[in-house]
Amino acid sequence: MYDRDTARNMGQDILSAFSLLTRLPVSLRAAPRANGCWAWPVAGFAVGAASVMVAAGAFRFGVPAGPSAVVLLIVSALLTGGLHEDGLADSADGLIGGRDRAHRLEIMKDSRIGSYGALALGLILLLRSFALVALITAGAWGAILAVAALSRAPMAVLMALLPNARGTGLAQSLGQPSQKSAGLAVLQGMGIAFALCGFAALPLALGAAAVTFALGTYAKEKIGGQTGDILGASQQLTEAFMLTVAAALI
Repeated sequence: MYDRDTARNMGQDILSAFSLLTRLPVSLRAAPRANGCWAWPVAGFAVGAASVMVAAGAFRFGVPAGPSAVVLLIVSALLTGGLHEDGLADSADGLIGGRDRAHRLEIMKDSRIGSYGALALGLILLLRSFALVALITAGAWGAILAVAALSRAPMAVLMALLPNARGTGLAQSLGQPSQKSAGLAVLQGMGIAFALCGFAALPLALGAAAVTFALGTYAKEKIGGQTGDILGASQQLTEAFMLTVAAALI
């Protein structure tokens, strides 16, 4: 009975990860739980796999690396609904443009995009695109998949280590996961990355850890913790950084 219940809970956590982090139609029997964050890298891997399949197919049939990279980003954004990109833009507008904590949180809640958000989104998209061009040209599809999985782990880490700054929203309603569950998310992402990249996964993980620490420290100082937007920003920033590191290593 225990094994059956454990398997059922694991399956529910994986489905919840797809429900929270993608636009895929997923039927849930229970509300997502915070400790299910261990499965977020699995959802990231699935998004990356679908994006890589389409981009690799385009590249194989003669589409240059540049347009293939854009195709990969388009498929990824369609699958996630631009969830993480939206978090990045809102975080940049609020953290940089706000006068004080309350004003920053108010800006981040506003659905409109400002100059800081537009700049952050554009520059990160450019960085991801150029890094993907290098990786696609080298045929390093495994590195792209590894980054897709591993970049979902920082969200779990920040959610576990920082208080919710707003007190409302999806991140608050989900609750705070345990540090053990966040650690499992990291191990999950690292396991996928090592399987795909070997020891090259180590500098990717170290880079992601540095970016996550910097963002978490800055968010704690500016707004007192994390929000759903901060979590989305962590995914985008760590993905861009790891793709750049991977491109430098090939």
